[in-house]
Amino acid sequence: MIETPNQAHIVSVAGESVVRCRGFWVLSHLKAVERDLARFSWPSGETLEIDCTGMEGMDTPGAWLLHRTRHNLELVGKKPVLSGLKPEFVALLDMIEARASMVSVVMPPLPGWLEQLGLNFIAHLGQVSCMLAFVGEAAMAALRLLAHPSRIRLRPLLYNIQEAGFKAMPIVGLLSFLMGVVVSYQGAEQLARYGASIFVADLVGLSMLREMAPLLTAIIVAGRSGSAFTAQIGTMKVTEEIDAMRTIGIAPMDFLVLPKILALVIAVPLLTVYADVAGVLGGMVMAKSQLGIGFWEFLDRFAKAVSLSSYMVGIAKALMFASIIGVVGCFQGFRVSGSADSVGQQTTVSVVQAIFLVIVVDAIFSVLFSWLKI
Repeated sequence: MIETPNQAHIVSVAGESVVRCRGFWVLSHLKAVERDLARFSWPSGETLEIDCTGMEGMDTPGAWLLHRTRHNLELVGKKPVLSGLKPEFVALLDMIEARASMVSVVMPPLPGWLEQLGLNFIAHLGQVSCMLAFVGEAAMAALRLLAHPSRIRLRPLLYNIQEAGFKAMPIVGLLSFLMGVVVSYQGAEQLARYGASIFVADLVGLSMLREMAPLLTAIIVAGRSGSAFTAQIGTMKVTEEIDAMRTIGIAPMDFLVLPKILALVIAVPLLTVYADVAGVLGGMVMAKSQLGIGFWEFLDRFAKAVSLSSYMVGIAKALMFASIIGVVGCFQGFRVSGSADSVGQQTTVSVVQAIFLVIVVDAIFSVLFSWLKI
């Protein structure tokens, strides 16, 4: 048996159905007690008396160990009965048993897949409701701003245009140029088989102006600026700066949200025009190297193939995409709560949600324009 400083045997057999527990069942001796219990061979009888007269000390960990030991014996079909416990030990053990039963009752069962599906649907429905309320609040703030144009904060507006628009030009231009190269390269090989190489201008022009340029620009802006909006507003909420703004009479909607959305509404269409030019230039370069079509010949066919309506379709999409990215980025920023970890989570949600909505709206636009024959 394991020895403690004051007692030689912690657990020992005192009869056919009697087990004697002695010593100090306290945290400092708990390791020795657990080792003794692990090595102990319990009597084979069903009814078992645990004599605790020799226990000299017990604290909360010791009471937990005694409760667990009795519970394990009950699980294997035995009926343990405690005897000889001091009154203070009995009170401590009763408190532990009450706490253990409370924990076991409070623990809810795991929901099934159907219940989990319903809970997720309700959560997303609530988020949609909150977003619609946020859109309504932003629209009312925009109407108040239109009624009083002097309240427009030019410095935050120009700063966000610079961050979301001007600084995004290199990556937007590069990717649009490469996209034009890819579209021209993929189409050139097929068109050359039928002697219709000149129609590569139609392919590049229509695909870039109507679809590729606005969609590519929106995805880049969602990843760059939408996430930045969420992180900025979320950090301000965690540090209680937004509460401080409300305290001194500054409306966060006017100071934080509207300048960001308005900046995207201005910057994204301009970036889309820039992406159009870069994409068409990439198509021209590839058509020249792959098909031998000169720049002026390409532009002459391009002017005949691409109408003003096709160009305006891309600009209209860019305006809608900009509004979606701005609203989603700011909305998810205001949903941050608790700690910096929440900032990262909502930033991820913001990017995914913005790109998803942009693609969904683009698909709706495609169906609508096809129905209207635009």
